[in-house]
Amino acid sequence: MARKSLIAREAKRLELVEKYAELRAKYKAEGNNEALQKLPRNSSPVRLRNRCSMTGRPRGYYRKFGLCRNMFRMMALEGKIPGIRKASW
Repeated sequence: MARKSLIAREAKRLELVEKYAELRAKYKAEGNNEALQKLPRNSSPVRLRNRCSMTGRPRGYYRKFGLCRNMFRMMALEGKIPGIRKASW
């Protein structure tokens, strides 16, 4: 499980990205780079990191499910993800 501070930092970044999205798009369309520079760094969507919704793990993340590989496997084996089952051939 990821540290709580890292998960909280990521949530704060997500809020800033949503808050400044329209303003950032407007400045980009105008080509106003000086105004873009004055926006908070964490309001850039590039700084976001995908994290597992259960554990906060940043690596081995599956976008389609919003889970890391460990939680995905555990939930799939328990049958908690519809349409997913262990392969056998």
